Amino acid sequence: MKRLFDLSLALVAAVILLVPVALVGLAVRLTSRGPALYWSDRVGRHNRIFSMPKFRSMQIGTPAVATHLLTNPAAFLTPIGSFLRKSSLDELPQLWSILRGDMSFVGPRPALFNQHDLIELRTRHGVHELVPGLTGWAQINGRDELPIPQKVALDVAYLNKRSLGMDLRILWLTFLKVLRRDGVSH
Repeated sequence: MKRLFDLSLALVAAVILLVPVALVGLAVRLTSRGPALYWSDRVGRHNRIFSMPKFRSMQIGTPAVATHLLTNPAAFLTPIGSFLRKSSLDELPQLWSILRGDMSFVGPRPALFNQHDLIELRTRHGVHELVPGLTGWAQINGRDELPIPQKVALDVAYLNKRSLGMDLRILWLTFLKVLRRDGVSH
């Protein structure tokens, strides 16, 4: 049921967002050197590595680490990178990952391949059994600001309570958070 929901919503979103996606891709290409998309190695269901696309908001050559681990993240942003991140437009290409089945609309955010502490803690608590999501319970309860143990606790809460109703609630609350730009790291 969840996969059918994801596929249906992703197809509708892809059609509706086709022009905005093309415009954002063009804006990225026109404002910075390099490709419009950045393919990031992420950890999926059962800790399988997959490539997740995002619109590139950081300069070519930025270290492949979580943004909060960079000494001065703002120094690596492209001219429109801050806007892309604040508006969450950088996440739109992840519709591709949802269509492929690597991601869902709702689930724990996919860890970077080198976030060993997060991966290990999620595995210990069974969260690795879930398909990662575009958004999740942790994202609407703190997003980038959460320490890893708290993020995993929220992922576990989602694992134990997940349902279509909860997914719809998370999607709605995510929409509101994105509009307010709550909890976004630059």
